[in-house]
Amino acid sequence: MAHTSANSAATTDRGAAFDERRLLIACALATAASMLLPRDSFSASLGELTSKDADMGVKAALERGVAMAVSQLGKPDGFWANERIRIPLPDWIPRFERAIKVLGRSKDIETIKLGVNRAAEQAVPLARALLVAAIRAMNVQDAKAILSGGDGAVTRYFQEKSQAALTQKFLPVVTGVTSRIGLAQQYNSLAQQLQQTGLVKLPPDQQRVETHVTRKALEGLFLIIAEEEGKIRRDPVGTGSEILKRVFGGLR
Repeated sequence: MAHTSANSAATTDRGAAFDERRLLIACALATAASMLLPRDSFSASLGELTSKDADMGVKAALERGVAMAVSQLGKPDGFWANERIRIPLPDWIPRFERAIKVLGRSKDIETIKLGVNRAAEQAVPLARALLVAAIRAMNVQDAKAILSGGDGAVTRYFQEKSQAALTQKFLPVVTGVTSRIGLAQQYNSLAQQLQQTGLVKLPPDQQRVETHVTRKALEGLFLIIAEEEGKIRRDPVGTGSEILKRVFGGLR
C-alpha cells in the first residue's frame, strides 16, 4: 500500500513538473510572439486617441518645434551659418550679375547676400507669436492628419493651410527689419535700376526684398519645426512630456 502511495505521489510530482514546464514554454512563446508583433498592438493607436488628446499632443509638439526653431534661427548666423537653410540671393541677381557690374553695383550683391539672412534672423523672434497663433487655430482634423501623415506632415500642413495667412502677417515684420537695416533700399533700388535697362522683367515676388525674405524665412522655420516633430516621433519618452508620450508613443 505504501508502495502504491509512493507511485501515486511520484506520478503527481511528474504531472506537476510537466504542467510547470508547459506553463514555462507557453510563457516563453507568448513573450516571443509579443516581440514579433507590431508595437502598435500594445500601445494606443490613432483611432483610440481621444480628439482632445490628439489636438493637445500635436499642438504641444508644434509649439515645442516653434520654440526650437526660433531659438536656433532667431540669432546672429542662425540662417547665415546654416547651409541647409541659408537664404540665397533671388534668381535674377546671379543671372544678371554682369549687367549689375556694368551698372557699378557689384558691391551691393555681397551686401544683399548677407543682408537677406540678417533680416530673417531678426524677424523670426518677432514672428513667434504669429506661428503659435496659427498652431492654436488648427482643428482636430488637422491634428489627426498630422499625426497619421508621418514625416513631412508638418511642412505640408503649414504650406497648405497656414502659409498664405502667415505670409501676410510675417511680411510687415520683415518689411520693418529690412527697412531698418537699409537692405530694402539697396535691393529695391538695384531691382528698379536693372528693370529700367529693359534687360529683365522681375516676377512680382522678387521685385521687393521683403517678399523674398519672407518666403525663404518661413521655409526655414517650417523645416526646423518638422525636424523637431520628427525627433518627438522617434523618442516621445525623451521629451519628458506626458501628453507627447501618450499621443506620439502610440504611433511607434
